Amino acid sequence: MAQNIIKVAPTKNTLLNLRKQVAFLEQGHSLLERKRDLLTRLVYERIGAYRKLRRETHEALRVAYRWLSIAQLRIGGRVLQQASLGTEPALAVEILPRRALGVQYPAVNVHTLPLKPVGLLGTDASFDATRRTLAEAARLLAKLSESQAALSRLIAEQRKAQKRVNALKYNIIPRYRNTIRFIESALQEEERNMLFQIKILAARSAREAAAA
Repeated sequence: MAQNIIKVAPTKNTLLNLRKQVAFLEQGHSLLERKRDLLTRLVYERIGAYRKLRRETHEALRVAYRWLSIAQLRIGGRVLQQASLGTEPALAVEILPRRALGVQYPAVNVHTLPLKPVGLLGTDASFDATRRTLAEAARLLAKLSESQAALSRLIAEQRKAQKRVNALKYNIIPRYRNTIRFIESALQEEERNMLFQIKILAARSAREAAAA
C-alpha cells in the first residue's frame, strides 16, 4: 500500500481534506461516466447515419460519372470542357460551428441552385443531366464531410472521457482511499499508544500515592 498512497502528513486535518477531495472526485467520476455513456450513444447513432449517407453518396457519384461518360460520348470532351467553363455555381454552401455534448464541429448547410442555361452550340440534354447529378453528388459529399468530421471528433472525445473515467476509477480514487485508510490506521495507532502511555502514568501515580 505504501507505494500507492499520496505523500502527506498523517494528521486529522489532512484526513478531513482527503475525504472532501475523494467525495469531489467520486462526483466527477459519476459525471464523466454519464458523459461517456451519452457520447457512446451519440457515436452509435451517428455511425448509422454516416453509413447511410456514404452509400447515398457513392450511388450519386456513380450516377454522376455515368452521365459524364454519356456526355463525353455525345458532345465530346472538348465541347464539354468549354461548356463547363461558362457555367454558374451549382451549390450554395455555408459552414457554421455546431456543438454536441461540448464537442464542436463544422456544420455544412448546402443546397443546389437552379441550373442556368449555357449558350453554347453542340450541347444536349446529357450535359444538363451531368450538371444536375454532379451537383447532387457534390451536395452529398459536403454533408458526408460534415458527418465524418463530427463523428471523428465525437469518437475522440468519447475515448478521452473513457481514459479519464478509467484513470479516476483505477488510479486516482484508489490512491486517495488507500491514503485515507493509511492515515486512519496511523491515527488509531497513535491513539492506542497515547492511551497506553496514559495508563502507565496513571499506574505510576497510583503507586507513588500508595507509597506516600
